[in-house]
Amino acid sequence: MTVREIEPVPPALSLTAVFLRFLRFGLLAFGGPVAQIAMIRRELVDQDRWMSSARFNRLLAVLQVLPGPEAHELCVHMGMRARGRIGGLLAGLGFMLPGLMLMLGIGWAYVALSPVVGLLAGAFLGVQAAVVAVIVRAVCTIGSHILEDRWLWAVAVVGFAATLAGAAFWIVLAAGGAAYLLVRAGRVGMAGGVVALAVVAALAMHGLGDSGPVLGQASGQAGDVGAAAMFWTGLKAGLLTFGGAYTAIPYVRADTVGRGLIDDGAFLDGIAFAGVIPAPLVIFCTFVGFVVAGWGGALAMTAGVFAPAFAFSMIFYERLEAVVEDRRLHDLLAGVAAAVAGIIAATSVELGWATLQRAPSMAAAAAIFAGALAVAWAWKSRYAVPAVLAAAAVMGWGVMR
Repeated sequence: MTVREIEPVPPALSLTAVFLRFLRFGLLAFGGPVAQIAMIRRELVDQDRWMSSARFNRLLAVLQVLPGPEAHELCVHMGMRARGRIGGLLAGLGFMLPGLMLMLGIGWAYVALSPVVGLLAGAFLGVQAAVVAVIVRAVCTIGSHILEDRWLWAVAVVGFAATLAGAAFWIVLAAGGAAYLLVRAGRVGMAGGVVALAVVAALAMHGLGDSGPVLGQASGQAGDVGAAAMFWTGLKAGLLTFGGAYTAIPYVRADTVGRGLIDDGAFLDGIAFAGVIPAPLVIFCTFVGFVVAGWGGALAMTAGVFAPAFAFSMIFYERLEAVVEDRRLHDLLAGVAAAVAGIIAATSVELGWATLQRAPSMAAAAAIFAGALAVAWAWKSRYAVPAVLAAAAVMGWGVMR
């Protein structure tokens, strides 16, 4: 007869203590989700025994199939274990607060001090070239985890081509998920029919000259964009970020750069800033919202991006833990994730080409990109991205003024 191991529970903490514990995590949240999750695991699982290692692994498996920043969702869930749903809310707020405050300050300075930013145009161009390299490296990392068979590769390649051809991202995602689900069920012919239907839908949408609705936007000018539009853009990003924060980039870019509300240079600057502050990378949306629509736009887009992360953990987690065991759901999400990989790859190509066009020296921009990609590929460290971006800024200042 074996004795069943008793699952550890968090210590008795006040709500204030929960908030401060996760605020500390937020202040130290450098290096992206892998480093952030490792930090939380080391302190709350290995040292303080808030839950068993096996349960933590199962929790991560659930979070990996959900949209939204995994590290943030993890904090919300751990806060719930400590003090219920209010504890989860405070834990999530504590984790995101340092990055949010820093990015709001950066966004304000970027807009208010635009003449100074103009004087540093060469440095910013160097950083933008390096950011494209970081995104390319992320695409390869995401693809290595997602593209496990030839059909998933096919979904990614078709998604890549369709995005470059101008297909709406939601059509690519829906078709990729449905087609792979049908292939796995042995219905290859029906999968081909889904793809054909998606092509027809994409052509029809292209003929209408629209890629999807954006609430609150009438004329396409930045001054006409309100908080509702920014919230909707952020919510779409929050709901569709499968595989990490990089997957939010295409959706946010489509609703902002694609509609003339912000240019690719400023968009890439936001991603660069997010990569060097303690925060989930998806906090770049706060910067984009500020540049497009000021304080209200920044806060609204931030609320939209993080709303799903709070909701899934605080409201639906118990049910999702059982639902994600469904093999069909795994196949559907695998197809969606493969389509996402193709969309990000296409977006990186578009961003790279836009950066080359803005650079006074294409050769210099290409050299910075190649160097940044080589370093990002070889250096596996939480300090790699900040170091690469800093070096690229210096090089850009020197050769692209």
